Amino acid sequence: MKKAIKLTLAVALVMGSTTLFAQKFGRINTQEIIMSMPETKAMQTNMETYAKELQDNIETMNVEFNNKLQDFQKNFNTLSDALKEMKQKELEDMRNRTQEFQERAQQEYQKKQNELLAPIIDKAKAAIDKVSAANAYTVVFDTSTGSLAYFDEATLTDIAPQVKKELGITDAPAAAAPAK
Repeated sequence: MKKAIKLTLAVALVMGSTTLFAQKFGRINTQEIIMSMPETKAMQTNMETYAKELQDNIETMNVEFNNKLQDFQKNFNTLSDALKEMKQKELEDMRNRTQEFQERAQQEYQKKQNELLAPIIDKAKAAIDKVSAANAYTVVFDTSTGSLAYFDEATLTDIAPQVKKELGITDAPAAAAPAK
């Protein structure tokens, strides 16, 4: 009876240690993958255009405000007190609207960026999941988050080339350094 328990325990330990050593660990820099995707480049172009539109609107509002302010300052001595008060209120309202628009524009920019980035992140994650499952990785660490205190580079397999292949990303050859 004791011999059977010892034998069972020994077999369990051997199988457990074999399973432990059979695990595969990988690493990937998700940020690098996302930045190399063509969809990200298209998103950045889209966001630059959107930011320019917002900036143009803000500048138009600022020009209009400055024109009214200069007109008010130029005609200040000729205006009645009631008209001065009305123009000051109008200028203050314009300043507040411009400031509110800038705040809303910043929020809208962030919202649009998140909306456009979400499907890109999902696509990259799906490719990482597919490559990880196909190659039987138990764990894949994301080195872009910086949350790893230590990892032995030699024991982890970089799966970025396989994920890039899955996403259809081809790395451009590095430009040759100019001769001195």
